[in-house]
Amino acid sequence: MSADPGFAVRGGVLHAEGVSLATIAQVVGTPTYVYSAAALRAAARRFRDALAPVPRKALAFAVKANPSLAVLNLLREEGYGADIVSGGEMTAVLNAGMAARDIAFSGVGKTPEELAQALRVGVGHINLESEREGEVLAAIAVRMGRAAPALLRVNPDVDAGTHAKITTGTSDTKFGVAIGDAPAIYDWLAARPGLSLQGVAVHIGSQIMAPDPLEAAYRRIGELVAALRARGQGISHVDLGGGLGVDYRGGADADVAAYGAMVARVTRDWDVTLLFEPGRYIAAHAGVLLTRVLWVKPGEECSFVVIDAGMNDLARPALYDAWHDFAAVAPNGATMRAHVVGPVCESSDGFARARMIDRVGEGDLAVIRDVGAYGASMASCYNSRALAAEVMVEGGRFALITPRIAAADIRPQTLPEWWQGAALGRAA
Repeated sequence: MSADPGFAVRGGVLHAEGVSLATIAQVVGTPTYVYSAAALRAAARRFRDALAPVPRKALAFAVKANPSLAVLNLLREEGYGADIVSGGEMTAVLNAGMAARDIAFSGVGKTPEELAQALRVGVGHINLESEREGEVLAAIAVRMGRAAPALLRVNPDVDAGTHAKITTGTSDTKFGVAIGDAPAIYDWLAARPGLSLQGVAVHIGSQIMAPDPLEAAYRRIGELVAALRARGQGISHVDLGGGLGVDYRGGADADVAAYGAMVARVTRDWDVTLLFEPGRYIAAHAGVLLTRVLWVKPGEECSFVVIDAGMNDLARPALYDAWHDFAAVAPNGATMRAHVVGPVCESSDGFARARMIDRVGEGDLAVIRDVGAYGASMASCYNSRALAAEVMVEGGRFALITPRIAAADIRPQTLPEWWQGAALGRAA
């Protein structure tokens, strides 16, 4: 696990900062996401400090990683804006007190209603994913009497070298316009009334550990900026996206200092404001999923440790075969080889396969580590399970920031009016 100051064993019990996770389980129950304010702040400052050599910049947290009001408010205090991909995320960010001008609206499927919402609140810029989206945004802006600040997202055809399902910069992904088509599309959009086209955006994927693919993408973007200026276009902003990865197995994360130095070197002559959209790098190590062991069931290969957290709470292992460390809240030094699985009625509902873990028994508390990014934000109510609670810890105090929500409260349901009488009769 990362060396962030969030989680450590003290007196034989795992703590989030100064609070025992056993205490949180007693008060809030399980499964519960637990976040460390200190770990969030440490990562946010580390990223910001690494970009000190870049003279003109703005930082925007990728809200899809963790849209918690408390997390967003903390990052606002650390000088971050927001990278959003939906109208719902826009509302969350504004509720957290972030200024609309500090919002970058990304996403390949924005609706006309969301584009109008963005213009009404005054977002900093909208990243256009296609020529047609720019055309629609221009028409909306003209009707509203606005000039829509926008960047054109460009696909540089660079493979990030990461999991296929989190790669976004190759030629066959749905994101952005092909770099070869970008100059003509940019010229056409820049001439549209209602659009204030300010530059370009790029994002090639997530969980990138080596700087080489990012540098290759940025160099292509630099060549594009020069070509656009040669065509008479004014370029004031370039959005470099996010994507820096973390090591989920306790090793070293992506070298953010080396990344900052690379960016400063590659973009030295661009004369633009650079925008950055970190998400996972800021939040991943700052959260654990607190869970309780329901059963330890004998198996042919090894035991099954059945916990009360499921794939509906944490989808990453089922979606990406992602690794997350599993640890006892009160480790005693003993270990066991086991499959760690959840209660959801799917074979993919597992968190570890034949792994050496802390020895746990029925009723013991445990954690799944490094889930502060793409944990609660991807949760569902599958199997009509409740959404897990969320807790923020700061120093020696903690607060419930999201209550446990029953599936029926999230998706209220009714019978068709013409069935209701018959249904009541059957029930009687």
